[in-house]
Amino acid sequence: MADITYEEFSRISLRIGTILLAEKVEGADRLYKLTVDMGNNEKRTLAAGIAKFYSQEELAGKQVVVVANLAPRTLRGITSQGMLLAADSGEAAAILSPDRKVPEGSSVK
Repeated sequence: MADITYEEFSRISLRIGTILLAEKVEGADRLYKLTVDMGNNEKRTLAAGIAKFYSQEELAGKQVVVVANLAPRTLRGITSQGMLLAADSGEAAAILSPDRKVPEGSSVK
């Protein structure tokens, strides 16, 4: 894996969001359509391949780390406006989240 510079890394905007709703995507075993509160009355839609590891109920209200300045991408008809960060071993996944509640939109540094 190639190294990146600090300047390249500093261009990435990592922010905290709270999942308001997780919906199964028809015809997709692993994909959820998430509605995420990013603070300041901003709600975003994210597509996340975590349905195999988390129930919809587990996700509702969970704070997560979001790559907020990722260019939108369409997956199965859903325009994803960022990326939820999770550790993935292939057999298990763990969503990255703060260890205590913080305001939505908080920067991750």
